[in-house]
Amino acid sequence: MSNYSNLPAPSPEQGLNRYLQEIRKFPLLEPEEEYMLAKRWADHQDSGAAHKMVTSHLRLAAKIAMGYRGYGLPQAEVISEANVGLMQAVKRFDPERGFRLATYAMWWIRAAIQEYILRSWSLVKLGTTSAQKKLFFNLRKAKARIGALDEGDLRPEAVSRIAHDLNVTEQDVISMNRRLSGGDASLNVTIGADGEGAMQWQDWLEDESADQAGDYEAEDELAVRRALLAEAMEVLNERERDILTCRRLTEQPMTLEELSGRFGVSRERIRQIEVRAFEKLQQRMRELARDKGLLGGR
Repeated sequence: MSNYSNLPAPSPEQGLNRYLQEIRKFPLLEPEEEYMLAKRWADHQDSGAAHKMVTSHLRLAAKIAMGYRGYGLPQAEVISEANVGLMQAVKRFDPERGFRLATYAMWWIRAAIQEYILRSWSLVKLGTTSAQKKLFFNLRKAKARIGALDEGDLRPEAVSRIAHDLNVTEQDVISMNRRLSGGDASLNVTIGADGEGAMQWQDWLEDESADQAGDYEAEDELAVRRALLAEAMEVLNERERDILTCRRLTEQPMTLEELSGRFGVSRERIRQIEVRAFEKLQQRMRELARDKGLLGGR
């Protein structure tokens, strides 16, 4: 895609409010205009069309980025990463699929932000499983539910409950909580009581003999999974995508009751649509992975 150096860029010097005011100057696109611009980009690599699609969705990227303010990272950088995800979405958007760019782009935006957060926190072994990623992005909410948000070290019963709810080990909860509570503190900081028997943060870490090649492989795998998910979502209709997103793919999932009122159907019907949509999504991801040679022929 062409150089986007002329896009508005958030920065600490500029100020967030000024940036948000600036991006509001770009008009939103009507469906017909969006379709024509997407066709011009897809068929003729028209950089002007791509630029217009990006700028018209900068507000969406900023809105999603603002939902990740609880990780202690510069908001300007989070927004910049969101914009990177947006540009990737525009690059890959197919207007013939029958849905809007915003629906497609939000997956790429969130993925770009989360990858940036994971890199910035430099968490040991983070991201090796979907459960550990879920723990990172949901620990604060889990602590709030049980009234442990202001605690330092969690009580054993709190650790046990969170580990059960998020399907991770109790050691994962302890380690992640210490890391998130202290930011990128030194590994030599003393934990617990002083004196004999006192432990340091590094004592809780496993010696994994850091494998740089493995790190790159993990990053590549994440990028592949992100692309597969974005493509697989196209198999769902608008209602299925909306319900699945609200139930499983947001930081604050909506309840069946809330979605029942929103769509005017029973809670059981919402549950059925969610389950069916998830099954369709899984099946489509397996098919795509097999077509791309990422799975065996089974």
